[in-house]
Amino acid sequence: MSHNKIKEILSNQGIKLTRERSEIINEIFKLNTHFNPEDLFISLKNQGSKVSRASVYRTIAILLSSNLIERVEKFDNNSHYEIIFGKKHHDHLICMDCGKVIEFYSPSLEVMQREICQKHDFAPIKHTLEIYGKCSECINRKCSECDRKKEEQS
Repeated sequence: MSHNKIKEILSNQGIKLTRERSEIINEIFKLNTHFNPEDLFISLKNQGSKVSRASVYRTIAILLSSNLIERVEKFDNNSHYEIIFGKKHHDHLICMDCGKVIEFYSPSLEVMQREICQKHDFAPIKHTLEIYGKCSECINRKCSECDRKKEEQS
């Protein structure tokens, strides 16, 4: 997504694209993956940014209300977000051991959801499907993230 498109979306809502917001937004789109606010803040700080933690959280709130990102899962008591603007809908498989997120899309699942809504005379606006379990690496105990967590707990 172009910087101009973001600026246009925000200015249409009366929101100014400040230098700090611009840095935060650029980093989010550079990451192009699921992120949590704290990791985003640390990444910016490691690059020498003067962005405040409060600015990160305020910018995330703005991007949420602008439908540019959405909260996708809550893992280890941290909220995680992802870019949704300009991306196709998908759902998530979330490993409860290592936090790995696998994105998937199922046309038959989408049809079933529409049929259920029609059956109940329900007008859906949006939905999120998150299936929690264990990824194959954790099941087979080949997960480096799980090994790292065990070492931290020792």
